[in-house]
Amino acid sequence: MIEKLSLGFIAKLEHEKGFSEHTLRAYHKDLLQFDNFLKSEKRGSLESINHLLLRRFLAVLRSKNYSKATIARKLASIRSFFKFLIREGELVANPFEILRTPKQDKKLPHFLSISEVDVLLKTPDCSNVMGLRDMAIMETLYSTGIRVSELVGLDEGNIDFFAGMIKVQGKGKKERLVPIGSHAIKAIKEYLDSKSKSKKKEENNVSRSAPLFLNKFGARLTARSVARSLDKYLKMSGVNLLTSPHTFRHSFATHLLDKGADLRSVQEMLGHSSLSTTQIYTHITTERLKSVYDKAHPRK
Repeated sequence: MIEKLSLGFIAKLEHEKGFSEHTLRAYHKDLLQFDNFLKSEKRGSLESINHLLLRRFLAVLRSKNYSKATIARKLASIRSFFKFLIREGELVANPFEILRTPKQDKKLPHFLSISEVDVLLKTPDCSNVMGLRDMAIMETLYSTGIRVSELVGLDEGNIDFFAGMIKVQGKGKKERLVPIGSHAIKAIKEYLDSKSKSKKKEENNVSRSAPLFLNKFGARLTARSVARSLDKYLKMSGVNLLTSPHTFRHSFATHLLDKGADLRSVQEMLGHSSLSTTQIYTHITTERLKSVYDKAHPRK
């Protein structure tokens, strides 16, 4: 029923909102799932969708043991689609507006201690170009707090070595400038120097639009490859195996706030559109303070 209408919606998200391929696939999958549900319920028109039907759809999602966060995302995708239909004149009311989204559990993100970061950063073998690359990747993730998707999208020309800044293309293709520290800059320079020598190219012949991080075949590195490399170093170092490339982002934000950085600056560096998204890291620091208090105060 909604499959044809969804094509215009997905196209709008891609061209006007600049959503990533991953996000577009998720939206399309959610809409297809709802369409299949409507077919199973033998609903022939959008106007026939009511509150009871949506409650049944919610029950179906719960029966599949999806997490609350996944269910909330699916409902948000479909709710956005119906808003689109109203703007296009296909509907006069959004049936999803009367459906309450399940309350999500507040889960604090996993982050590394400063000592764990230090251990990880000492793990790569920097006697070869791949080890130097992996060192530069981890240093950059921790130094800047950028997403792994933003990291693999970096080109050599995005690094301003003199100013200590990088240009990042974030969600919705929004660009932002992020500070990068001296340790990360040093690691990137050493990697680029080694990469240049291995290809027997002079530095001035390297295109500024060339991908910064390459795989062993000389192509742009993928987010999945970064995760696989990190898994190798986690096993070598003994650091928590639940760590992912995104953990560096959580650690970056937590450590900055611990050291007194203001929330809005951290928000800007992370590329969060809403301050409330950044505020979860204040919960982490509060939990740590309470833990210290409980252990240290004689009359807790």
